[in-house]
Amino acid sequence: MVRPLRLVNIRPTLAGLAAGLLLTGCGYLPPLPERPRDVFTTPAINRGHAVTADQLRQVTPGVSTRADVQAALGSPSQTGTFADGEWYYISSVSQVRPARALAVRDQRVVVVAFDGAGTVREVRQVEDREMPRVAFVTRETPTPGTERTIMQTLFGNIGRVGPGSSMTPQTPGSAGGGSGR
Repeated sequence: MVRPLRLVNIRPTLAGLAAGLLLTGCGYLPPLPERPRDVFTTPAINRGHAVTADQLRQVTPGVSTRADVQAALGSPSQTGTFADGEWYYISSVSQVRPARALAVRDQRVVVVAFDGAGTVREVRQVEDREMPRVAFVTRETPTPGTERTIMQTLFGNIGRVGPGSSMTPQTPGSAGGGSGR
């Protein structure tokens, strides 16, 4: 009694698997209210301290002091290198382009200059043409354990625990293990 071989069409199964894999790629989309108009547009990455026009109106040259500026604008992103006479508020808006390249859409620098008495001398916004593009550091601090592969993690401890290892029974009152005698 030999059973005849049955041929199975595997194409519908493969098509279903391919469709399932394609649909899982849609899981990264943000919720509808926050979703950009273009499905392939990534969200904007805001960095630094963005100063608004309303905040800048609160700072008056010749009247405002350092404390007033800090209350209105917050702590500066950077101060003068050799003298504390200028405060810099630096911000940028960037976005990931196709092929994972980071593109800066908007970069702003607001400079608040102080006189010797600590009163605001000048408030100006550096124009785009007069400032160089600042490249932010994209390196990440390595986390211990992330360098190992899955196989190293699974099989790395084999042989470390077992007979002959340093695991000896301890009794109450013994300092370093052993039988406590």
